[in-house]
Parts: sequence; C-alpha cells; structure tokens
Amino acid sequence: MSHAMLQAWDRTVRHHGPERAVVQADNGTELSFGELDASATSWLATCGVDARQLRGRPVLFAEPNGIGWLRIFLGLLKAGAVAVPLDATEPRAAQRHIAGALRAAAWWNGTRLEPLARSRCYRDPSICLVKLTSGTTGRPQARVFTAGQLLADARQVTATMGLGRRDLNYALIPLGHSYGLGNLTVPLLAPGVPMVCGTAPLPHAIAADFARWRPTVFPGVPAMWRALAASPLRLDSLRLGISAGAPLPPEVARAFAARFGRRLHGFYGSSETGGIAYDRTGSATLAGGTGRALHGVKLTAASGARLLVASAAVLTHGNRRRSGRLGAWLMPDRVELGPDGGVRLLGRRGTTVKLAGRRVNLREISDRLLHLPGVREAWVGINSGADPGLGAAVVTDRTPAELRAALLAAAPAWKVPKILVVLAALPLTTRGKTDTRALQALVFDRRGPKP
Repeated sequence: MSHAMLQAWDRTVRHHGPERAVVQADNGTELSFGELDASATSWLATCGVDARQLRGRPVLFAEPNGIGWLRIFLGLLKAGAVAVPLDATEPRAAQRHIAGALRAAAWWNGTRLEPLARSRCYRDPSICLVKLTSGTTGRPQARVFTAGQLLADARQVTATMGLGRRDLNYALIPLGHSYGLGNLTVPLLAPGVPMVCGTAPLPHAIAADFARWRPTVFPGVPAMWRALAASPLRLDSLRLGISAGAPLPPEVARAFAARFGRRLHGFYGSSETGGIAYDRTGSATLAGGTGRALHGVKLTAASGARLLVASAAVLTHGNRRRSGRLGAWLMPDRVELGPDGGVRLLGRRGTTVKLAGRRVNLREISDRLLHLPGVREAWVGINSGADPGLGAAVVTDRTPAELRAALLAAAPAWKVPKILVVLAALPLTTRGKTDTRALQALVFDRRGPKP
C-alpha cells in the first residue's frame, strides 16, 4: 500500500497531468505533471536495482536541483524507499561513507543505483525520508520523517504564505534541504505548485530567469537578497520574496525594499520541525524580527530563552517529547517571544567558551564587531589547538589594525581576537548558512592571511 505522499502525488497527476510542473531554466526543458510522473517510472525501471528490494530501506542520492533530482526522488517514492537526499557538492567518498553509516540499501553513483550489503529496514510504512542535518556539531545527524509530517509542513507553509497553483516557485535553494522540501518539493507534489529550477545563484542569472519565466515566489537566503539589493537588475514578476537559512540583517531588508518597492518576508524553521515562524507583512523583517507562528504551529517560551515548537510536522521518530498528540522540539536557538507572538532570534546557545581560565562569550565579541561603523558581517571562533586564541572574519572596508584599535578602546585585550581576517563576504554552505568549517580553516590557518 502506498503512503500518503505518493497518494497525494497521484491525485495531483490525475487532476493536473497536462499542466506544467517544472522548468529547467538553464536549458529550457519543461515537463508536465504527467510527463514528470512517467519520467520517474522510467528511471525506476532502469535504475539498476529491483524496486522490491528498496521498500522501507534508505537510498542515498546527490544531484543538483532540476528535473533529474525530482525524477529520482519520485522514483524512490514509487518504490516505497526511504529517500536520503544529500547536498550535490558532497564528495563521492563521503557519500559512500554516509551510506554505510545509515545502513542504506543503495547509493546513486550518478549513473545507476549501487546495492549495499546489510541494509536496515524501517517497519513503519509511512516513513519516506531521512534529512541529514549538521545541527550544532557539524557532524551529520539523521532525522527520520513520515509522509504525513512532510505533507503537514507543506500545508502549513502554503496556507500561511498563500501559495497556490497560480504561483510559480523559483528554486535555487537545495530541493532536498528542509527549507526546499517544505517550500518547493512537497508543494509541487501536493497541491501541485509548479517550479522553475534556477540557472545559478548570481544576480544576472536570477534576473535573466525572471525575465524569461516570470516566477512569482522566490524562497532565498540572505546572501542572495544582499546581492540583488545591490544590483541594478529587475524582478518584475516577483510577488513574494522569502528569506531563511540564516538571520536576515535589517539593513539588507530595508535596502531590498527601497530598491524593488516590495518587502522581504522572514521565515524561520529547522530540519526537525519544518517551518516555525513567518513574517506575513514584511514589517518584522525590517526591524530584525522573524514573524509569528505558521498556521498549525504552536510556540511556547521555555526556560533559558528557548522555544518549544509543536505541530504535525515535527519529527516523532526517536523523539520522546510531545505536546498532546503532536511532536514537540526544543530549539537550540536563543529567542525572544514577544507578547504578540513575534519571534526574534538572539543567537545560538553554547557560545561561551573557556580561554586561559577566563570565560569568553563569542556572541558578545561578534556583536561588538558588528556595532563598529563599516562592519557588515562578522564571525568569531576559537582555535583550541596548541596555541589557543580568538580569531575573527569580518566583512568590512576597514583594516584589521583599525578594527583592533576600536575593539581595544572598549574591551580588555583578552576579549579582542588575536587574528582578524577581512573578507569580501563570509563563505556559505549550499544551504545558505555561514560555512563555519571554512571560516575556522581560513582564520586559523597560519599559512593564510595574517592580521
């Protein structure tokens, strides 16, 4: 018996089969819902593994956004497999290692499925997807989801944002990331919100795609909005710009509104919960807020400036926390929950470290840097090796010497980073988040830039 996700897709194909489902912007290929369904069936028949061997078992794949990604994902749903989408940039050796750690039944090597020995099988037939999240540790953690939870997340997102079949989603964020699943992939499957897979996350490519295909909804990340706000380009068809993946600086939100005459809408979510809060009017985002709870999501303030999230989209596999009949998750972020239900992010917990017997709050130091004139972004870390010390990467036009002098005027020397590296922009992961691993290597690599 097929699970709810596949049943929802079958209804979409039945009702909207001839209509456009997906466009590949880089080559102009278009598929209807019916054609996409047939393409997934064809892939499954030629993938190299008997589909019956995949039922209930994890299968890994890493593909860039596009028709190929959707074909594989839908093919795995049809086989009753548990899809495990990875970032397209994940090295092949790392993919095989993750497949072994998850006891996957097969791994897509780019040409065919390679069967793997000693795979696990999930007993619950509604389980259809594993999200891999780096969490706060940087090490991949598996989060297991049912079709019902993924559908609930998409329902909550589309209902709150007013997304419908007349919209055309613009897909640049990874389709297999939690943000992409809830805002792009599952809304395509049900209720059938079509998408255009963008050419590249560059302002001129984005503008060209908008001019040709005229998408109406763009779920993006702050780095994209910052670049677009500074460009002379046009996005005439855009009715809804959404920013998530990292906090959107208020100055970027204000610059975009001034440049394009429309506001960005902040969105907050996590792999474990799906969407949490959304700025319906765009006014909260202008002031550094995130908005209020999505339809169907219950937020409760917990001790330590924590947020308890409960909804039908929250994972329950391996999660003992409940709120009535719903799954609940205690967020690692520090937040402020206002009397009107508005959410404001205050940063991650656990940013206090010990250095030479003194406790240092990394968030405090980065905030001090961000308050200096001319500083646009800042990251602060600690080198825990043989020569422990603070280091920082700063996006600014000022020199490291100027920054150090300004910091020393307001803080003791032990709270001033030993290494200050000036960058044009902070490196980002494919999910649009600050790439802390890359920054750690850049700042503390003694062969790299010197203060």
